[in-house]
Amino acid sequence: MKAIQLTHNQELNIIQLDAPAAPGAGEVLLRLHYVGFCGSDINTFMGRNTMALNPVIPGHEVGAVIEAVGEGVPEGLKPGMTVTCNPYTNCNKCASCRNGRVNACQHNETLGVQRNGAMREFITLPWEKVIPAGLLSTKTCALVEPMSVGFHAVSRAQVTDIDVVLVIGCGMVGMGAVVRSASRGATVIAADIDDEKLALAKQMGATYVINTKTEDVHSRLMEMTSGFGPDVVIEAVGSPMTYQMAVDEVAFTGRVICIGYAKSEVSFQTKYFVQKELDIRGSRNAMPSDFRAVIHYLEKGTCPTEELITKVIRPEEAYDTMCWWSQNPGKVFRILVDFS
Repeated sequence: MKAIQLTHNQELNIIQLDAPAAPGAGEVLLRLHYVGFCGSDINTFMGRNTMALNPVIPGHEVGAVIEAVGEGVPEGLKPGMTVTCNPYTNCNKCASCRNGRVNACQHNETLGVQRNGAMREFITLPWEKVIPAGLLSTKTCALVEPMSVGFHAVSRAQVTDIDVVLVIGCGMVGMGAVVRSASRGATVIAADIDDEKLALAKQMGATYVINTKTEDVHSRLMEMTSGFGPDVVIEAVGSPMTYQMAVDEVAFTGRVICIGYAKSEVSFQTKYFVQKELDIRGSRNAMPSDFRAVIHYLEKGTCPTEELITKVIRPEEAYDTMCWWSQNPGKVFRILVDFS
């Protein structure tokens, strides 16, 4: 079968693998239709993702159909069903797992990062990691995982209808945070450097938008929040500047939620941690309930899914596409590889 393999020095190859045999006990064999390239993949390609195998088969944003099931798989999973997957592992032994937060397992290995992923024609997974996608198409299924990461950040922030939430970064993860915050009744401010992304953020639930490249962020936030600042700031970029912005601009006694990985050290005015009595929380991956919530949202049909898909390509186009993406990093929501 055909698969895509990345290295850390801007190499991408189409390789041939043996197709999986019949699934074993407790396993599900998936036929991949669409698999998304995400930010971790372009960072791997550019040699900036130190967590990834080298080389690695990428892919953890999945739209697939069940091809076969092994012995002991629950009856709710049947051949022909449209599914996505939970791409994270959990050891059930570390402190995170012991506390029920399996998304933050100390020994997690995400598909396509710490272990070879789903950018191939077939893959076998434990049945517990296969998520029925209801009425969604396999193409839409490939959007579920990145949006679920944004949904999880909103849960970490404990957003309610009296909050003003600033989401910094309107990629797929940030869009998930915009949608989930708005669905909880919060007033949402979306910030990005790209006006097209900001227009889409308004379409998806943001009340206000700020172009951080052309506008004075602080003065605009003061106008929008009656001088208080946002109650919650969700950082979904991963740069020193946006991390500092989050701490500087959040309201006193506010909550800062960190999703993005900064690639270098970040300096803070730590007096704000104390003076504002901030809650600064990490947000990693997503819980099964976040996946279900995203599927429920997408089933409503109100999400402009086609506008979230920048390109759909065949595997043979992947190298040229990654080269283009590396030169146009701000113009991409999701690139889907069509294996169907």
